[in-house]
Amino acid sequence: MSNLLYTIAVILVIFWAIGFFAFSLGSIIHILLVIAVIAILFRLISGRNI
Repeated sequence: MSNLLYTIAVILVIFWAIGFFAFSLGSIIHILLVIAVIAILFRLISGRNI
């Protein structure tokens, strides 16, 4: 489960970077970034290493 959250967070950050620099998709890209950051913070708060 923890690897799944980390993988999803990394994928969302990659999609955000691609969308931010290559396309202009509006606020959906930023919502994906926020979800990725929340997943990473949840992982840190729960005491697991990144």
